[in-house]
Amino acid sequence: MKLLRSSSVLPGFGPALGFTVFYLSLVVLIPLSAAFIKTFELSWGEFVDVVTTPRVLASYKLTFGASLLGATLNAFFGLIVAWVLVRYTFPGKKLVDALVDLPFALPTAVAGITLSALYAKNGWIGSLLEPHGIKVAYTPVGIVVALTFIGLPFVVRTVQPVLEDLEGEVEEAAASLGASRWQTFHRVIVPSLAPALLTGFALAFARAVGEYGSVIFIAGNMPMVSEITPLLIITKLEQYEYSQATAIAVVMLVLSFLLLLLINLLQWWSGNRHVRK
Repeated sequence: MKLLRSSSVLPGFGPALGFTVFYLSLVVLIPLSAAFIKTFELSWGEFVDVVTTPRVLASYKLTFGASLLGATLNAFFGLIVAWVLVRYTFPGKKLVDALVDLPFALPTAVAGITLSALYAKNGWIGSLLEPHGIKVAYTPVGIVVALTFIGLPFVVRTVQPVLEDLEGEVEEAAASLGASRWQTFHRVIVPSLAPALLTGFALAFARAVGEYGSVIFIAGNMPMVSEITPLLIITKLEQYEYSQATAIAVVMLVLSFLLLLLINLLQWWSGNRHVRK
């Protein structure tokens, strides 16, 4: 009697695993290893000196701070956008839904130039903010605007399917039991959306940390003020200081990994907490 095997489109476990390891090594592990190997050309003292200069520390603070702020704004407004697209019907809904994916399709340089034109002193939006003393373009605020723009689709497209699968009967049952709208949202909806919302937040943050094209046009790129770390790395490469560039990149990589690990732990904890309830 022949043993029944589960059918699969892909080949067996061995070839599939081997291809996966080969592909990830070629695309991810080898480039990352090259960055670490190049950094090892520096002594420990030289490495510390490179990554702790005031200019580098300022770029780290701006890059990670603006990325966290942009991802937080996207988590809040992305949830609202996803909620409106799922729960309401209105004229132009398909157009709004398509516009959410615009940052995916729009080249980052085009996005940066467009945002700069809009938020400059003589731009459509900047001219309205200028009389109130609010400057966006060529300031750290402009960086947050750019990072929020490119990260919004990650949150919306992550939360939207979960909202679509969340049955309305659950909210009706909560309401029938005397729960207010806030209690229903806080105790019923948020626990179900928390893992997806954290995932979207992590994706938006990861994209924002490494963003370059849309930021350099609106940032102003002033050292110690509005210079992001990716631009500083490019500057080091243009000056043929490869070891210093990879050293800065390695620190950025490690910090990004630790923050993403923390976010994933929070996501795991939130999911397990929801399951236990």
